[in-house]
Amino acid sequence: MRLIGLTGSIGMGKSATLAMFGEAGLPVYDADAQVHALYAPGGAAVEPVGAAFPGVVRDGAVDRGLLGPRVLGDPEALARLEAIVHPLLVGARREFLLQAEASGADLAVLDVPLLFETGGEAAFDAVVVVSAPADLQRERVLARPSMNEAKFEAILAKQLPDAEKRARADFVVDTSRGLVAARAQVAEIIETVRKAGRDAAAG
Repeated sequence: MRLIGLTGSIGMGKSATLAMFGEAGLPVYDADAQVHALYAPGGAAVEPVGAAFPGVVRDGAVDRGLLGPRVLGDPEALARLEAIVHPLLVGARREFLLQAEASGADLAVLDVPLLFETGGEAAFDAVVVVSAPADLQRERVLARPSMNEAKFEAILAKQLPDAEKRARADFVVDTSRGLVAARAQVAEIIETVRKAGRDAAAG
């Protein structure tokens, strides 16, 4: 089974693009959805995050609105949070891959928000970067509830510049051209990676 790593900066359309891979029949791993599950009532991260950051648990769930200000712009606090959440995500990702392989899938797509930043690209047969012009990115992000300029800039500061991501990608999906164009790009990527797999097997 060949693995595609999907990444991109905030506001680039990564979630929508991941959904397109899923609509094309590929198993997809959504890291953000997994974090939501870990933070939900009964989630494995609720108790340890609540202990590390008192006051962020409400109604049995981690309140991301309360947690965000506690870690944004504070590298030590962010490292403490990541030390809790990352091992849980690794386990969930391993389970996803086992299930995808057992299903007979020839390709699987994993959403990895900080793929280049964490040196994770070596684990994938192909890396796809989702991108859009900076002005469109800013417009999309600032339209989100509870988002502001300072928070946006703080998030950007943690991420590699989009131009660098594009330069290091095997494929780029440009989401500024609309859904139809993005789906066509996704279909082309799937066929190209599948062909590479067939060629490697034949060789």
